[in-house]
Amino acid sequence: MKTFLQLNTIFLSMIMEAIPFVLLGVLISGVIQSFITERWISRIMPKNRYLASLFGCSIGILFPSCECGIVPITRRLLNKGVPLNAGIAFMLTGPIINPIVLFSTYIAFGNDWRVVAIRSGMAFLVALAVSLCVALLFPVLPLRLNEQQVAASAENSVAAPRQPFFPKLGHVFLHAIDEFFSVGKYLVLGAFIAASMQTFIPTSSLLHIGSNPIMASLVMMGLAFTMSLCSEADAFIASSFRSTFSMGSISAFLVYGPMIDIKNTLMLLGSFRGKFVAVLIALVTLFTLIGSLIVGRFV
Repeated sequence: MKTFLQLNTIFLSMIMEAIPFVLLGVLISGVIQSFITERWISRIMPKNRYLASLFGCSIGILFPSCECGIVPITRRLLNKGVPLNAGIAFMLTGPIINPIVLFSTYIAFGNDWRVVAIRSGMAFLVALAVSLCVALLFPVLPLRLNEQQVAASAENSVAAPRQPFFPKLGHVFLHAIDEFFSVGKYLVLGAFIAASMQTFIPTSSLLHIGSNPIMASLVMMGLAFTMSLCSEADAFIASSFRSTFSMGSISAFLVYGPMIDIKNTLMLLGSFRGKFVAVLIALVTLFTLIGSLIVGRFV
């Protein structure tokens, strides 16, 4: 009975801390979805490959969308002529560097700006490295749609009439509701898994795993992938591991999950060719691991 009460307390505390940020995130995501067009972003995209990657890594701060909705947005951007490396940079950083996620990270880690800086800085550098590698490895756009379908999609998007304000406002709430119920189940599942680990797995076992930096980072990346948490709430789960894992391995959790998890892997496979998805996952895994080891070495 005592064990169940402990599990219940940890689980509910995680949920209650995370829900306000998820609600705020899905509302802002709905506003972005309904009122800001990808055409505007494509017009201001730099032509230089390196500047485009830097721009793609930075523009995510204007798009408070979690990883659940970032793949369709990225696909539309690519269809409108945004370079692949810039689109991938945006896709990887968008769910991490936006203000909602950074503020939730700040709250989850006890008002510690250092963790916010580590998370955002590491995400930016990982995404930049991955996007530049993608630019070299994939000169041709690896979308599943053929060129005629892409052109037709872009033409339909351009020709679509503008909607009045109030119907758009209604779409904001519809999108927010859909996204809330879509990501809410993953939040609940992730909180339950984290609470169960803290309740049933002996602390000595976690400490043993955490004593090896490489293994600890790989374990936390695996947890991030399987939990598939919303990036607006994953910091609350990550903060619960502070007593057993180093900041290096926790940073791997905070960066890897929003970039690659079960949900967006399936969405990626629906939008991009399988070879591209496999290479993308391998690159994100490699650079996140390297980044976490650097963080663990100096923090």
